[in-house]
Amino acid sequence: MPAPKRGNPPLTIRVSEELLKKIDNRRRDEDDIPTRPEMVRRILEAYFEE
Repeated sequence: MPAPKRGNPPLTIRVSEELLKKIDNRRRDEDDIPTRPEMVRRILEAYFEE
């Protein structure tokens, strides 16, 4: 999934070290090792598709 086009509103959040580690571990499970923002987008997209 490509990153959103510029002009879309940014979303800035603070997360715990524990959650950040979970995101990073999930990134390593992907074939392409996405960036943290991309991994969060993928997680959110998957959540809302359910």
